[in-house]
Amino acid sequence: MNLKAYLRQRQQLVDEALERWVPGEKVFPPQVHEAMRYSLFAGGKRLRPILALAATEAVGGRIADTLPLACSLELIHTYSLIHDDLPSMDNDDFRRGRPTSHKVFGEALAILAGDALLTEAFILLARRDLMKGVPPPRRLRAIGEVARAAGSAGMVGGQVMDILAQGKEVTKEVLEYIHGHKTGALISASVGAGAILGGASVKEYKDLRGYGEKVGLAYQIIDDLLDVQGEMKRLGKAVRKDHLQKKATYPALIGLEESRRQANDLVEGALACLQSFSRRANPLREIAKYILKRKN
Repeated sequence: MNLKAYLRQRQQLVDEALERWVPGEKVFPPQVHEAMRYSLFAGGKRLRPILALAATEAVGGRIADTLPLACSLELIHTYSLIHDDLPSMDNDDFRRGRPTSHKVFGEALAILAGDALLTEAFILLARRDLMKGVPPPRRLRAIGEVARAAGSAGMVGGQVMDILAQGKEVTKEVLEYIHGHKTGALISASVGAGAILGGASVKEYKDLRGYGEKVGLAYQIIDDLLDVQGEMKRLGKAVRKDHLQKKATYPALIGLEESRRQANDLVEGALACLQSFSRRANPLREIAKYILKRKN
């Protein structure tokens, strides 16, 4: 399959839906909606929404039924980036090649824009008119999957441990927890929730969750490597910051070569989770391979 064309088409689908469903800049109060949309439409890859749609496809579901959830994942991801960039967290000046939200709108409005994006995600998930073809119990289960991944048992918990580990020696187990929750939780939930909405069987769901957990951790390991080996121009954000801030990373703990090997092993494991799936899962297979090769 042509992965580049697939990603471009799915990204356009998500962007058009976000444009329809997220309040416009003229909606009162315009300042917060402008700040929300500034970060939301800054040119992200839409990986999490695309993974959700691909998981639905893999089990024979309708992507139209999953599109609202896919958009909610991007809203949650964008909120997390705004907050992650704040002076009290990573204190980043650039994101996706543009000044970060707090640099443009100030800290207070950036925090509120992040809060509003997170809330808007669940407003979108609660809209009965957007997922009429999905039985309510299935919708509730998918919403629970996303909520857990976003909260203290997932992304927030990982961010807390990341902050507490800064400047300290950590074990591989702690580092895996940080990466598996701060980044991996929302990625694996994207796959899992997409599978649920698509009508996955118990085995299909288990296999797809396993795939999601492995690619989620691999994604963050590659992120660690790009911070060491990447270029700001291509990444759209500062590089070498993990070392300067003494963050817990795979390269710092086990070195560049071993980090790359572990990312490769995780992707191989993710592909093994898809062995029982038909060609409908090819987008997921190709995305896993792409994660290893990505430059931004």
